Amino acid sequence: MAEPEFTATGVRIGRRLRSLTRAGQVRISDGRLELLTSYGTEIDSAPVQAVRATRPWFAPDDRALADLNGHRYLLTLGDHDPAPGQPGPPAARRFIEAVRRAAGRGA
Repeated sequence: MAEPEFTATGVRIGRRLRSLTRAGQVRISDGRLELLTSYGTEIDSAPVQAVRATRPWFAPDDRALADLNGHRYLLTLGDHDPAPGQPGPPAARRFIEAVRRAAGRGA
């Protein structure tokens, strides 16, 4: 198995107003995006080319939207943002860039 292209842990994953997990995982590996619970159970997965990742309007920098298989998931990736004064983009921006890179759409 190849090394994952993007991995984030401690991610809050929700659909609409329902929280599916507060400590989930998001992983991009072998051309697939996987949303997992904290126990490693798959919530949803899809080929990266079929995934749309964006930032929601008027939301904090730690949030991203991911459309997989006709479902929209709200991902809160804020736990891994750089500390104040430390360089690096917010985790949500890194996630969106990783999806675009893996799908071959550029960054």
